[in-house]
Formats: sequence, C-alpha cells, structure tokens
Amino acid sequence: MGLKQKDAADLLGLKKRMIQYYEKGNRDGKAVSIPKSVRLACYALTIGISDFDGKIFSKFDPAKYKEEEKPELPEELLPVAMDPDSPEEESA
Repeated sequence: MGLKQKDAADLLGLKKRMIQYYEKGNRDGKAVSIPKSVRLACYALTIGISDFDGKIFSKFDPAKYKEEEKPELPEELLPVAMDPDSPEEESA
C-alpha cells in the first residue's frame, strides 16, 4: 500500500513486527499468511475507510434496523444498476 511498516501497523492496529512477518511470508521458518481480517482492513484503508463501528444497514435482515439508524452508503459502495437492454458481459 506504499506505507512505512510503522504506519501500516498503526493503521491496522498491529505490531510493526507482524507487518514484517507478513511481508517476509514466514516467522521463524514457518509460513505466515495474511489473515482475511487484515486483508479486508487493508482494502478498507485503500478506499478511505479508517474505522468502522459496525452500524450499517444489512440487506440480509433489514427489519432489525430502524430507518433512522440506516446510514447512507458512500456512492462508490452503492450497487450499480444494470441496464436490462445492454448485453451481458461474459465472465471467465
């Protein structure tokens, strides 16, 4: 992400040494993989999210949220509507 190890550690809530292990790919000769939670946190940082309080509208259970508690999602996170008349792209 172009950050110094110390800055990455601070932003992710990790020790600098863990960043070093992740970059190296091993710790004391044993393979180290980056946990999904850290990968997701890195992605969040790249799109400008520096913290999350867990309060977000869930499309799976909208009934559990009161209307006033549903935060507005940033435009870049909203789903893109597909034009029904446009040809579908083939997926690999």
